[in-house]
Amino acid sequence: MSRLIKILAWTIGVILLIGFATITTVDRSPIENQDFYQETLERLEKTPWQGSEGNFWMAGWGKANATPDEPAPLVGYSPRGPYEFVQDSSYVKAITLTNGKTQIAWLNFELLIIHPALAKAIEKGVADSGIAPDQLIFTATHTHSGMGGYMPGAMGNLAFGGYDQKIVDHIVSKSVEALRLAISAQDTVSLSYRKVDAGKYVANRFIKDAPYDPYVRQLIFTKKSGVKASLFTYSAHATCLSSKFMGLSGDYPKYLTRALEAREYEFALFAAGTVGSHRPLSPGNTPEKIQEYAASLDSAIWLRMTQFATLKTPRIVHSRLDISLREPHLRISDNLRIRPWLFNYLLGDTNPHLDFTQIGNLLMITSSGEISGVFYEEWDKLARENGLNLIVTTFNGGYIGYITPDELYDEHYHEVRETNWYGPGNGSYFDQMIRRSIEKAN
Repeated sequence: MSRLIKILAWTIGVILLIGFATITTVDRSPIENQDFYQETLERLEKTPWQGSEGNFWMAGWGKANATPDEPAPLVGYSPRGPYEFVQDSSYVKAITLTNGKTQIAWLNFELLIIHPALAKAIEKGVADSGIAPDQLIFTATHTHSGMGGYMPGAMGNLAFGGYDQKIVDHIVSKSVEALRLAISAQDTVSLSYRKVDAGKYVANRFIKDAPYDPYVRQLIFTKKSGVKASLFTYSAHATCLSSKFMGLSGDYPKYLTRALEAREYEFALFAAGTVGSHRPLSPGNTPEKIQEYAASLDSAIWLRMTQFATLKTPRIVHSRLDISLREPHLRISDNLRIRPWLFNYLLGDTNPHLDFTQIGNLLMITSSGEISGVFYEEWDKLARENGLNLIVTTFNGGYIGYITPDELYDEHYHEVRETNWYGPGNGSYFDQMIRRSIEKAN
């Protein structure tokens, strides 16, 4: 009996020791009192914007087929293994824009996210190729049926297809190819901003009748020949396809870009908007039903314009804000989280930052956080008050989880429990940063 008690005590002691080493409590101290909060806002005030005003707009666009030669793991939902067939080829798309003095470039991927390791590899590959835009902006469609193989670390290996150097090299090569095509196709263009109400096709995915962002926003490039390209955003998650679907696919953004290109545009690039808290109102989860959903969105874009503006002044300025954050808060219950060392081991580098690009009177903000669109209405209003149009996108070569309203932090939604990685207060923190960025931009 004495021996059994000793074994039991030793076992309990080991469990407690492991628990103490791996688990701690949630830090609920006010975020605005934290040093990192003040430091980041001070950094925002001091961070310079670079760029120029030219005499014209020139733009080009191109794409490269990045579908792997061999099936890669599917990324999105839970681990599913390699895709069993190619429903849609996967592309890297590029748009370049210059005013003759400053050149920027967007790179877009039909991937779930752009992991920091992949972003660094692409940046190096682009630089090594001799292409040197003043700002390189990453965007993704956020398809949940895209390929993996570009996420290192323990969690990458467990849930996201690991890190395959061949896949990474392939994506880098195709990124350079798409950029070269875009640069070679540059021509004089006019620029316009277009905003369309497509609220019938998206909803708040957690709270019925709660606020959501209903708009498709477009930056449109028109050559003198009349040929057009569109960079556009929408806030519905690309989660129409079933989690049991085993094909490589771009989900509804793929079919929507095809519809736009069949109707009006030579080239269309979908950049995921503020997809946090937002779900698509698709009539079904088969490819046929998703094409039907995309056709409805296409009709809305064609018929329901809410706002239109021409970007006349060929001015491009840009900046980047590196963001300091609270300790990682990957929670296992309302008030318990794994310790930061374990989070860092599992997830690795998250590269938290915001990218800013002002094109004429259009301000584009690209985030590492999966921002909820419920903030957008107030940001839009503030932008208008400052004489600006606003486009916010996500997946900029970093990933720090979801940014949701603080009042939801203790609700049992996965966005605010498992994937709100940096603790209470991040909603108001990002709201403050973006509001101040809008005020600085004009």
